[in-house]
Amino acid sequence: MALPMQRCWTRLRALTLPWPAAGYHARPRTWGLDTIYKPDPNDPATKEWHKGPAYEAKLYGRHGSASGVRPESLWPSPEQLKAIEKEEKEWYPSLQEMLERLEAKDKEMLQKKRERERLIAANMAKMPKMVEEWRRAKKEARQKERDEKARKERLLALAREKFGVHVDSRSTKFQEMVKELEKEEKKKAKAVKRKQREEERAAMASVLSAVPAAAHPAPDHKT
Repeated sequence: MALPMQRCWTRLRALTLPWPAAGYHARPRTWGLDTIYKPDPNDPATKEWHKGPAYEAKLYGRHGSASGVRPESLWPSPEQLKAIEKEEKEWYPSLQEMLERLEAKDKEMLQKKRERERLIAANMAKMPKMVEEWRRAKKEARQKERDEKARKERLLALAREKFGVHVDSRSTKFQEMVKELEKEEKKKAKAVKRKQREEERAAMASVLSAVPAAAHPAPDHKT
């Protein structure tokens, strides 16, 4: 039973591995752990991440004073400290500043809400008048449409009386006749308005003439 299983295992390893490999476990590394690797920053072969204060801070954090790094050299300069403080104020505000910003934002949102409510209330107060104006405009538009329809029917009836039963409203003769009739209607309307003004003037003159002279005393001329 063991022999077929061993053959199967050998064939499976031959299929999965491109070369034969021995199954073993490497021993843990025991050399070089008690030494501190500190590359020379002046060496061209030294990597960039092995240079600078960041790597020295890592060495000091891992090995302490045995790393040979002076801890005071890791402290930022006054210019760097000011830049760090500025960045912290901008991106990491204090709790009091965050509360003040939240309070100001809440006040702004409340003010906008009140303004929106006032606007809605004002529009609702204007709503009856706006609805009435809309209804009046719609009524006037319908009346104008009816008047225009009646005018066209009247002009068409006049055209049929003048040119016969079969008349096209798009013909040149019909359009000319419409223009002539419109001119006549405008003249008649002007004549009616003129007559109304003359009648109003005559009525006013008759009223003034009927007022007794006592109502209009003569001026007193002193000698």
